[in-house]
Amino acid sequence: MKKKKQHRIPLSSLPGRDHERGFLSLPLRGNLGWAPLLRREVSILLSNPIYLTCMVLFPLFVIFFFTSMMDEGVPQDLPCGVVDNDNTPTTRALIRKLDAFQSTDIVARYSNVNEARRAIQRGDIYAFLYIPQRTTANLIGQRQPKISFYYSNVTLVAGNMLFKDLKTISTLGSAAVGAAKLQMLGKTDGEIRTFLQPIAIDLHAIGNPWMNYNIYLSSIMIPGILVLFMFLITAYSIGTELKFGRAHDWMRLSGNNIFVALTGKLLPQTLIFLTVFLGFQWYVYGHLGFPHPGGLPMILLQTVLTVLSSQGFGVFMFGLVPSLRMSMSVCSLWAVVGFSACGATYPVFAMDDMLQSFSWLIPLRHYYMFYQICIFNGYPLADAWPYVVALVAFALLPMLTVRNIKRAMLEYVYIP
Repeated sequence: MKKKKQHRIPLSSLPGRDHERGFLSLPLRGNLGWAPLLRREVSILLSNPIYLTCMVLFPLFVIFFFTSMMDEGVPQDLPCGVVDNDNTPTTRALIRKLDAFQSTDIVARYSNVNEARRAIQRGDIYAFLYIPQRTTANLIGQRQPKISFYYSNVTLVAGNMLFKDLKTISTLGSAAVGAAKLQMLGKTDGEIRTFLQPIAIDLHAIGNPWMNYNIYLSSIMIPGILVLFMFLITAYSIGTELKFGRAHDWMRLSGNNIFVALTGKLLPQTLIFLTVFLGFQWYVYGHLGFPHPGGLPMILLQTVLTVLSSQGFGVFMFGLVPSLRMSMSVCSLWAVVGFSACGATYPVFAMDDMLQSFSWLIPLRHYYMFYQICIFNGYPLADAWPYVVALVAFALLPMLTVRNIKRAMLEYVYIP
């Protein structure tokens, strides 16, 4: 009776087995193909908790953490103090109007500026309004009194929002006194409005009329972290083949074809990443109602391009630096720099020329521009073609380094 041909596959391909103890002989039917390779990769994903944690659990935690942290959209009731040395009905009315603003909450009154300043330094308040003595008398006598407001920009959002409220209430206070004097002179309401505000401002916030910070920040922070996970997992999954001595068996299962080996390894990861990313898109656009006039086709195209470009960059980086630690370190650095160079928090055109050029090397930059042009504003895909081409180029980057990866798998020895 003819014996079946034997082939050794690593124990690491079986769930719950120690990959460093040896190999298991299994009968091999026919030629090597996709099925054994895919089964091997799926078993590795299931047996190593790092994959479940970094591909599913951590991304879900990040999605719900950031969106729930800013679920109100705009910060409300920011603590503010008052130093009212005039203490007249006019100034008290001014303070009540300030407290009625959505973003401001008057939590304390101080007897002097030094006490209020120390409260800001302790972090008890973010700003305070200082009204000196005889403010009302000088205002009625047209002697142009001065009131002051101090705010801390250590916390940028809180400082800017309180600055806006304090500036508004200062303007309203002077306008109220001016309106009262004009009424005594017999002016009509229309004449008073024209005198106090010669030009009326009709403000429209395009795309995000609610000024919702959740829409601004979650749309780039969460995808940036997901891209970071995709970078790291891609480089890690290839690097561990060398670290755990499975490289030869991986290549043998693929018939020493590096394209087949990489496709078989990354395909299960791609499906998981696509599922998580599409779940994020559904959650923010479908459940939370983020504006997306670009529609579903643009969202699907963006998701596919983002996942493939992130995996392509991870493969390219390992091929460029075929070391588990170095490739993961470079991927981490690249992803973190992307938060600053993508242009979401500070416009790229205002950066130095060298940084503007460098931003083209950041996948997150092209994700953000695609989102901004085609999804958030609903412009046609032709307007974003440079960024689409860039994402496709990132997905094809492994073509430049696959030979180096194959040589590393067949010849390199892992050095801890």
